[in-house]
Amino acid sequence: MTPTREQILASSGGWVAVLLNVVPGLGAGYLYQRRWKAYWITSALATAWFVAGALLAQNADAAAEAQNQLVGLGGLVLLAVVTAAEAGLAVKRVRPGD
Repeated sequence: MTPTREQILASSGGWVAVLLNVVPGLGAGYLYQRRWKAYWITSALATAWFVAGALLAQNADAAAEAQNQLVGLGGLVLLAVVTAAEAGLAVKRVRPGD
């Protein structure tokens, strides 16, 4: 018998999913949880962030380069924090008694 989506999610370690979304970032915790839709959304957002940064940096002078890099890094860190929190809450939602 194939386990349901909720059973797979409930059997995953919430702290592992959170850690995997923070440390390597970009939705690796979603791969661990087998949540493909969330993974592809996160990948699309990260790719869009990279592309937007590359397009905006084309005509930037050297003084603005450091600021652009900090904004880019900040966006990726924010994405990692949001996805980590969501992955942990998803496990908590499906586990009985948590």
